[in-house]
Amino acid sequence: MEIRNCDRISELKAFDDTKAGVKGLVDVGVTKVPKIFILEDHQKLKLDDMPICCDPYIKIPIIDLEGIKNDAGLRSEIIDKVRDASEKWGFFQVINHGISTSILDETIDGARRFFDQELEIKKEYYSRDYSKRVLYLSNYTLYQAQAASWSDTLSCFMGRNLASAEELPAACRDILITYNKEVLKLGSTLLEVLSEALGLVPNYLNDMGCGDEINISCHYYPACPEPELTMGIRAHADSGFLTILLQNQIGGLQVLHESKWFDVVPTPGAFVVNLGYLMQLISNDQFKSVYHRVLSKNEGPRISIASCFISRSSTPFGPIKELVSEGNPAVYSEITAQDVVKQQFSKVKKGLSTLDNFKLPSHSA
Repeated sequence: MEIRNCDRISELKAFDDTKAGVKGLVDVGVTKVPKIFILEDHQKLKLDDMPICCDPYIKIPIIDLEGIKNDAGLRSEIIDKVRDASEKWGFFQVINHGISTSILDETIDGARRFFDQELEIKKEYYSRDYSKRVLYLSNYTLYQAQAASWSDTLSCFMGRNLASAEELPAACRDILITYNKEVLKLGSTLLEVLSEALGLVPNYLNDMGCGDEINISCHYYPACPEPELTMGIRAHADSGFLTILLQNQIGGLQVLHESKWFDVVPTPGAFVVNLGYLMQLISNDQFKSVYHRVLSKNEGPRISIASCFISRSSTPFGPIKELVSEGNPAVYSEITAQDVVKQQFSKVKKGLSTLDNFKLPSHSA
């Protein structure tokens, strides 16, 4: 067993040291998936083998934001739909969100330009120092996970207080600056709606700082020669408050709902919105943060841009006091965003809900 583990670590390090990522494997013409990407049957968790829903009439909600700023009646309807989706799915799509198609297309193209560059240029950004504002890598949990995922990532910490853009890669710098401004506005609107869906004043979540910091992650999923053997990204839930996801039309995203995997079919011009662990925590379990994953495909590349609204401060977060009462006591202790991330990394092999580790004794299993 020790020899096998040493062999695996050596293989992971050899892959990591190339700094070429999964795209580098495809570029040299691999026809077989290397074993570091293959999850053996005995390593799979129950959620890995849950069935895929084939009912075409059951889909994650698509919510039209048209009129949200100037029509009180429509706003009330939108709030009700967001509340229902957040409680039942933890996922929904939004259309008529106010960001132009040209910006969406150029953002996808900007990510493609970064990954299509010569390796020597990309290598400058390759790192596993997660404190860096800009980094490129393959698999955040490469050395912790039981199997690597078939994807690479460019991660950029941005947000409301963007001091300098010089660190951003030239291939996508201008469009990421524009996209950052636009997604901040959309995030602010969604946080207003989520606040009202919780019965709070519109500015509540924004005033908490939930919409100030974003990690914009550009994910690149190359075509896979044996997609049945590996995953684009394995099942996980996000750590932050909410994620606004832009994706091209390749597909592959799935969400776990009522013990079944549901395809999130790409809708042209739409964003996929999902709630993170911190939103579930501060809502005292009223809203859900759920598992999702990306399947590998033999076509590609699939490109997605995940804008995760996060906190990098040491501020502790707990259930919002207005949502706690004698009849609805606090489920969780106060924790920092970093506590969530550390727990996710340490529990990556077990597939447990990260939030279970922060439940108060009266709510622990």
